[in-house]
Amino acid sequence: MQVLQVQLAVQADPAEVGRARRWVRSRLLNHGVDPDAPIAETVVLVVSELVTNAVVHTGCPAVLRLCFPLGDFPGAPPDGSPAGSSAGSSVGPSGVCANGSPSSSAAPAGGGEVREAATVGPLRVEVADASQVAPAPRHAGADVDATNGRGLELVELLCDRWGWYPDGSGKRVWCEISPDARPVDPLATVDWAALAQ
Repeated sequence: MQVLQVQLAVQADPAEVGRARRWVRSRLLNHGVDPDAPIAETVVLVVSELVTNAVVHTGCPAVLRLCFPLGDFPGAPPDGSPAGSSAGSSVGPSGVCANGSPSSSAAPAGGGEVREAATVGPLRVEVADASQVAPAPRHAGADVDATNGRGLELVELLCDRWGWYPDGSGKRVWCEISPDARPVDPLATVDWAALAQ
């Protein structure tokens, strides 16, 4: 399976989280994903949580990477390669996503409209940072007004799979989100009656 990989360098500044969200929305739109689709909202939320963990808790810059599995779409070249790549995208130096899938990028033919192939598998989000501290989900508990402690808990709820591994002098946290992802309301399981007592 071919994979289109795009990445964004994120500085160690909490304001970068908003820039990362805007960048992800733009990449999803360039890839043909409706910005109002459930998967788009899910990906933006997951990216927000992972980038926040990377830049706020480590105080170090990070690299955000999206890996789009590609397939055929009407008008795609017969070999299944993508029709084009989005401006501002970059393929990693190895040309391979961390899951071992090769990435693919090609220039648009004849200067025509840039168009991406349809996603045929889970979208992979990766955030690499310089900290070797393992990510550990913390559960915020019954306090619905808690402002932290839910980041990896949300990732667990929203993603098909997630994990991490050492990467150089730091680590890489990754997750996979299926194309048919539905938003999960993390407050839906709260026992409101018990909290009112």
